[in-house]
Amino acid sequence: MTDSGQLARFPKFSRIQASADFRENRERGSRLAKGCMLANWQSLTPDAPSRLGVITSRRIGKAHIRNRARRLIRECFRLHQHELLQPVDLVLVARRSIVGRGFHSVELHFLTLLKKAALLPVDAAPVYAAAH
Repeated sequence: MTDSGQLARFPKFSRIQASADFRENRERGSRLAKGCMLANWQSLTPDAPSRLGVITSRRIGKAHIRNRARRLIRECFRLHQHELLQPVDLVLVARRSIVGRGFHSVELHFLTLLKKAALLPVDAAPVYAAAH
């Protein structure tokens, strides 16, 4: 459960899976790169649910490294999806610098990126405190 009291789930209908959706998002959407990821997004109608697509290239590393990067990015979205200012189709592309980062670091990059894109409020904060 999130701080706002909403359940934070990430069901199948919240995922972008069709290659046509990825292509349309890249061609018609906005784009911004910051930190260890790049974002492509398209605004949706106010009643539509937000969806996430994650891209991890083979240049990042072997399968277990790409899988971990996808899990970290999906978890960031899952925890902050209810804070989005508008429904969006969001495609996040992991960059090579994501390798070896912990969840807190990836979450900070995620928040910075989405705040700069005006998709999250400026007061959005990390869900968990940093482990020392």
